[in-house]
Amino acid sequence: MSDLTDAPSLLTRAKKLALHGIVFRWPDIKAEPWILQLIEIEEGQRQMRSMQRRRHYAKLPEFKPLVDFDWSFPKRICREEVEDLMTLRFLHEKANVVLIGPNAVGKTMIAHNLAHQALLHGHTVLNVNASEMLNGLAACKCALSLDRRLRSLARPSLLIVDELGYLSYDNRYADLLFQVVNKRYQQGSIVITSNKPFTQWPDVFPSATTVGTLIDRLTHFSEIINIEGDSYRFREALERAEVRQKQRQARRKAPVTPAVHPPVA
Repeated sequence: MSDLTDAPSLLTRAKKLALHGIVFRWPDIKAEPWILQLIEIEEGQRQMRSMQRRRHYAKLPEFKPLVDFDWSFPKRICREEVEDLMTLRFLHEKANVVLIGPNAVGKTMIAHNLAHQALLHGHTVLNVNASEMLNGLAACKCALSLDRRLRSLARPSLLIVDELGYLSYDNRYADLLFQVVNKRYQQGSIVITSNKPFTQWPDVFPSATTVGTLIDRLTHFSEIINIEGDSYRFREALERAEVRQKQRQARRKAPVTPAVHPPVA
């Protein structure tokens, strides 16, 4: 917290907030006790509104916080690597992150936690589903609309591309994904989640000739996190089934209390 005697710092903050009236009258009011509180209130309100705007733009759904992640469940995951990602060092280095693993092992949850962490630190984020993004790009009717959409994907500090690999695409889609990666190359970070290792990406884009170039460009500056294990959702379904079974057994074993009827007058 700034001190009232720290006038240059307070004046700088007032200028940054564009409080032109305060700045104009600064020599007369800089010693007023309410100056510090006014500036802090304005900063707090603007930070809150900025977070709300960036959160809305990010299209980030509800997600499980990393603190609730069961690190013992995956057969393979490096907790230190994931926690290092949460420092956002990769974001400052404009590096990419690729989370690879089978269905429902926590890839999307980790990606969304990274997105939330970036939002908390003032960065812009956009979360997209891979199929929806590629279909949207493919639907562009002209070069101008395609360039406009590519620029919108290049704009945020962090782009999350979720669930790449669950569907197969033709060669044009590989070219479009390459354009997205190329637009952001060393300009902004991408986090991609995929259920396919890189050796199987030719199956995702079976007729494309740019897959090798795409992988090379994507992984040039990247952190690759491999996760192995069974489905969390399947485990949770089994746990819910077990709880329901125990509840049914408890109801069957519960003694039946006979109904008591009032005496007939």
